[in-house]
Parts: sequence; structure tokens; C-alpha cells
Amino acid sequence: MDAAIIVPAYNEEKNISGVLSVLKQFQNECEVLIVNDGSIDKTSEIAISHGFKVLELNQNMGKSFAMWMGVKNTSAPIILFIDADLIGINASHIKSLIEPIYQNVADMTLGIFASGRGITDLAQKLAPFLTGQRASKRWIIESLPQKHWTSGFGIEIALTRYAKENNLKLKNVYLHNATHAMKEEKLGFFRGVLARLHMYWDIIRQILKV
Repeated sequence: MDAAIIVPAYNEEKNISGVLSVLKQFQNECEVLIVNDGSIDKTSEIAISHGFKVLELNQNMGKSFAMWMGVKNTSAPIILFIDADLIGINASHIKSLIEPIYQNVADMTLGIFASGRGITDLAQKLAPFLTGQRASKRWIIESLPQKHWTSGFGIEIALTRYAKENNLKLKNVYLHNATHAMKEEKLGFFRGVLARLHMYWDIIRQILKV
């Protein structure tokens, strides 16, 4: 497949190995690029030890900027974004996100957690447009106005809105038995809550943009 898999990662040493072990199965089919968004832990070392190319950002620039840097460093016509903290992701999930784009059945796919764990399943059932697991034709990503690539966690809102406004073909893909590590689990309760509030603020700002 003429696809690139881009993984934006910030301090994900505890979780990224599980994602990378799955993506290793696609190294001969897809370009895989890990974008280290200014991590201060061993995220890069772990990715390199798995044999992946790592793009290093000198400081934490936010998820959307890391995604855009990944896009700029590949010429693939299909782009798949995958979060670094996924749990239960498998090869069939990856294929199910890319293949509708490759077969021109969809312009963009959205990966929705299902049968993983209740809290993340419910969150994505209520707001599927916030998913970080998303494949798209490259031209769509490049057509999104540049201002959105500094919107942090608001990027998913921006991409979904752009697709709907331009009557593109969206397809929900259910990722059974998959979930992700919650911020409170990764950072501890208080730091996790603060990080979650920051994420919500990015999302709210994006929703309010015209």
C-alpha cells in the first residue's frame, strides 16, 4: 500500500512498545514514522530499538504540529495517524483503517473503540469525531488551512469538520477490543486531570473557530 503511518508521541515510554510491535508487521508495506514531540523520557530510544525511523522535535509543540511534521516528512498519498498509547490494537485494525482509502471506498476513516473498556467506548460513541486513529487521502490533509496545525488536540475536530464541509466520504471503522491509556493513568491523578483539561480546552477552542 502507498501509505504512511504516523505516530505522534510525547513521553510514551510506558505504552508505545505495544503499538510498535503491531506496526512492525507493516514495515514492508507502509512507511512508518514516529514523531517524538519533545519527549524527555525514553520514547525515542524505544522506537529506535524497534527499528523505526524517528523524527525528533526539539521541544513539545503539541499533537497537531507533530502530526503535520510527520506529513511533511513523507510523500505517501495515504496517511494514517495512530496514537502512541493504544492498548489492544492489532494488525486487522490497521488494515481496516487503510483499506477503504486504498480502495477508494472512503476519503477518510475514523477508528472508533468498541468492546475495549466502558469509559473509552462511551467517550468515542458520544464523540467519534475526536478519535486519533484516522486515515485520509493526503490531499485532504494538505488542504486543511495551516492555522489548524497548531491547534493541539483540536486537530481531530478540524479534520472532521473539513471533511463534512467538503462532502467527503467518511467511514467509521470499529476497533474491537482496543482502548488507550488514560491521562490519569499515565501521569497520576492530579497531573492527569490538568492534562485532560488542557486537551478539552484545545477541543473547545477548535469548536468555537469559524
